[in-house]
Amino acid sequence: MNPTQRAAAPPIRRRPTVRASAAATALATMLGLLTGPPAATAAGRPADHAPVVTRAALDPSLVAGRGAQVAFLEQEAENAVTDGEVIGPDRNAYTLPSEASGRQAVKLLPGRYVEFVLPAAANAITVRYSIPDAPNGGGINAPLDVAANGKRIRTMTLTSRYSWLYNQYPFTNDPQADLLHPDWWITECSCVPAQTTPYPSITKPFRPSHFYDEQRLLLGRTYRAGDRIRLTAPARTNAEWTVIDLLDSELVGPPRVRLVAANVLAFGADPTGRRDSAPALERAIAVARRTGLPVYLPPGTYQVNRHIIVDDVTIEGAGNWYTIVKGREVALPSPAPDGSVHTGVGFYGRDAADGGSRNVHLSGFTISGDVRERIDTDQVNAIGGAMSDSTIDGLYLQHTKVGIWFDGPMRNVRVTDNIIVDQIADALNFHTAVTDSVVANNFVRNTGDDGLAMWSEKVANARNTFTRNTVQSPVLANGIAIYGGTDNTVSHNLVADPVREGSAIQVGSRFGAEPFTGHLLITGNTTVRAGTYELNWKIGLGAIWLYALDRSIDARVEVVGDAYLDNTYNAIMLVSEWAVKDLHSISNVRFRDIRVDGTGTSVVSARTAGSASFANVDARNVGAVGVNNCGSFHFTPAGSEFGLTDLGGNDGGWLAPWLLPNTITCDDRPPVVPPPPPSRW
Repeated sequence: MNPTQRAAAPPIRRRPTVRASAAATALATMLGLLTGPPAATAAGRPADHAPVVTRAALDPSLVAGRGAQVAFLEQEAENAVTDGEVIGPDRNAYTLPSEASGRQAVKLLPGRYVEFVLPAAANAITVRYSIPDAPNGGGINAPLDVAANGKRIRTMTLTSRYSWLYNQYPFTNDPQADLLHPDWWITECSCVPAQTTPYPSITKPFRPSHFYDEQRLLLGRTYRAGDRIRLTAPARTNAEWTVIDLLDSELVGPPRVRLVAANVLAFGADPTGRRDSAPALERAIAVARRTGLPVYLPPGTYQVNRHIIVDDVTIEGAGNWYTIVKGREVALPSPAPDGSVHTGVGFYGRDAADGGSRNVHLSGFTISGDVRERIDTDQVNAIGGAMSDSTIDGLYLQHTKVGIWFDGPMRNVRVTDNIIVDQIADALNFHTAVTDSVVANNFVRNTGDDGLAMWSEKVANARNTFTRNTVQSPVLANGIAIYGGTDNTVSHNLVADPVREGSAIQVGSRFGAEPFTGHLLITGNTTVRAGTYELNWKIGLGAIWLYALDRSIDARVEVVGDAYLDNTYNAIMLVSEWAVKDLHSISNVRFRDIRVDGTGTSVVSARTAGSASFANVDARNVGAVGVNNCGSFHFTPAGSEFGLTDLGGNDGGWLAPWLLPNTITCDDRPPVVPPPPPSRW
């Protein structure tokens, strides 16, 4: 972060409801990965090989007690039998391996296959895949044959309609588009193109990303442990290649039946999905509110192309494999007062300005949207508005802008046991004055922005907890991000594989957030393969990073019991923006009982004034000097402006006495040494 770079580069990425001034994103370096048996070769493994079950592409024993407990078992394609090509590992942004779980996948040409051995009985699978875009954008459809024990049982129709974004924020679906913001600094030419003569040549498509999508399939019967599920890109496919990232297998129970309820079929809903069921759903809600009954959606697909306003009502499906509420994105004839130019399927509480909603309970169904582009003013989220004293449980949310975006003031919402995937922006965001609420045991994969976020814009979020969630492969930004707020907790989560412009956990004074006050507790989390390469700064980030941009961070921040595994760069990073490095600092941060297994560079990187203390922080397989201490880059005779306090028990030699309290050890861009795969401590 030298003065010339900081002056030239714009601030990085904005939040989903704010117009961007961020220039683009990250080319990470490096490789490295995967625990467990070696990857399959092009020739594949013997057909009787044992299944390899992972969590976030890790041996499950390494993440015991962390992340969401889910009903499915994860198997990475690179551990399966295949006659295709294993691609990766690779942590460079804009590549297919970098966005894959574990940074590896299997590429199938027409006629090739990958075969998984079921580790337990299953009657349903989820396939995470990528296929090419259409030459001019918009996606293609392509077949994928599914066979069990050598007999073809289904053909899935894969699509890339919801994949493939390009260019600068807020991105485009057009691979041939010129720069969206030629007046922004870009690192590809180290210039502002609009101010450059001759105008630089930019490779197209420019910065492709968001490659993967996933699709679920009920198999029609239960297969036993040891049965073989083969996925084949058939010779007849129109896709030049098909990449398979992983297979999740699951034994799905029977549909849930609610006999005493306002059944939407009685109000004219169409379970085939051919007719609009929104009016019938609203009629059922009105009756349910008068009678105190729940609303019940039996198995089926229900077409809903606009917001359903919910207040003081319970809506239950037959289970998210059986009840699907699906809608098209609809262009509005004129922009709405909130700036939306589209609407689409979503369940919304009333606006907080109108008093919000309360006593809303949503469970047991899928919300499937049709969002293919990022328009930050659009309210095209699966769940939105304000809902106090409410629960969101057991939903499957896919293809909306944000899975759950709450605009407070609101309090006491519990978001539990949901699966949120393939979002254009966040999976969940507590935005403004959300208090006394819990997000627990949710599974998040493939978001286009922060996985889980608390954003205290204008009014602080307070006393909220994000606990025991799994967040995998956020394409942009962080796994979990806390922007200001009071007395919040992030505990026992599992975060893996952030791709660019972010990391696993961020504590950020940015985006106009209110200050951190009270106590922020980050405890018992595990991160893996985290810390991306920040393209504008040209440095690597930490698995956890504290960022003082808008103001200092001086609340009581405690990081206790975390494990940072296979870190691409640093495990811990504390940084201020160059333009404000003499105005803001980070202090009063306490790290205790931390395990660091593998860093590409340092355990701690300090690029700010301030201080932190360390107790029982054990590290091994450290790639560079244990502490890379640049302070605020004044290099004073008295040492760095950032001081470290050793409270004892810091094993592994990373915090040597000569580093204390504030020895300058600044290497602006240390070489990266890929660590070995993590193992049991």
